[in-house]
Amino acid sequence: MTDTDEEGTDAERLTYAETGVDIDASEDATAALLEAFGSDLRTEYAGLLDIGDRYLALATDGVGTKLLVAEAIEDFSTIGIDCIAMNVNDLVAAGVEPVAFVDYLAIDEPDEELTNQIGEGLAVGLEQADLTMLGGETAVMPEVVKGFDLAGTCAGLAGKDEIFEGETQVGDVLVGFPSNGIHSNGLTLAREAVTRDHEYTDEFPLNPERTIGEELLRPTRIYTGLLEPMREHDVRAAAHVTGGGWTNLLRMGEREYVIENPLPAQPVFEFVQEEGNVTDEEMHRTFNMGTGFVVALPEDRANGLVAATDGRLIGRVEDGDSVDIRGLSLS
Repeated sequence: MTDTDEEGTDAERLTYAETGVDIDASEDATAALLEAFGSDLRTEYAGLLDIGDRYLALATDGVGTKLLVAEAIEDFSTIGIDCIAMNVNDLVAAGVEPVAFVDYLAIDEPDEELTNQIGEGLAVGLEQADLTMLGGETAVMPEVVKGFDLAGTCAGLAGKDEIFEGETQVGDVLVGFPSNGIHSNGLTLAREAVTRDHEYTDEFPLNPERTIGEELLRPTRIYTGLLEPMREHDVRAAAHVTGGGWTNLLRMGEREYVIENPLPAQPVFEFVQEEGNVTDEEMHRTFNMGTGFVVALPEDRANGLVAATDGRLIGRVEDGDSVDIRGLSLS
C-alpha cells in the first residue's frame, strides 16, 4: 500500500475519527468504565475466571456498522458468522477453547426474513467454530433501536496450563494468518470511502463478478482451528487484529514488532484507500490489511506451526514499543 498522492485530486482525506469513530476516545471511555468498578479487570481479549482447575472465559462483541451494508443490499445471511467470529477469535487469542454462545438481537419491528437469514449465518458460524448455542434474546424496541443490532457473548474453558502467557519475549518470531478481507472492523471508514462515488450494488472494480457490498460483507474468518497447533508449538501470545488495526500487536507486550514479510492485503483495502484518499498509517491503524491473526512464539518452534497451518513467518520481536510495518512505525 502507498499513500494516495495529494496532487491531482480534490478528494478530502478520510480518517476513522472524522467518520465518527475515534479509537483513542473510545479507549478513554472504556478506561473510565473500568475505573468505576474499582478493580483491576483484565483488559485483554477475554475475561478469565478461576474456577479451580480451569479458567472460565467470557468474551462479548457485535458486528458493528457492517450491519448497515447488509441492510443496504438486503443480504443478512453472513452477519451471523461475523457475530460468532468476533467473539470466538478473542477467546482463541487468549488460548481458550470456545464452548457456548448466546446472541442478542435488538430490532425496531419483527421481520421474519431478517431473523431467518441472521439465524442461518449464526448456524454456519456455530458449525465452523464447533460451538453450542445455549440461547439468546430478541428484543423489539422501536423507541430505542432504528433498524437492528446484533451482538453475542461466548463462553470458553481452558486448563490453567493451556492459557497463553500473553507476553512476548525479545527474540520471538511472529507468524501471521490471512484474513478474509475487512472482517468486522473499520466499516464506518470503509463505507464512507466507497460510497463517495459508488453504490453498494455497483460492480467491485477489482473483481467485477462481485458487487462492492458483497466484497465488504465477506464474513470474518474464524480461527478456532488454530488453537490446537498453537498450543502444540508453544505460542506465547496472540493478537486478533481487530479495532485499532496493527496496534493490536502491542497487546502482546511492550516490544518492537518488526513486520518484514507481511501477508498481502486483499484488493478491497486498495479500493477503500483510493476511494477515501486514506493514508497508509490510517489504513494500518484501522484495518487488518490482510492479516487477521498474529502469534508470537520461540524461533525454534515457528517452522512447525507454519507447516501445520496456513500461517507464514512475518516478522520478529525486538526491544521497543511500536509496530514497524511497510515503512510505518505505529504505537
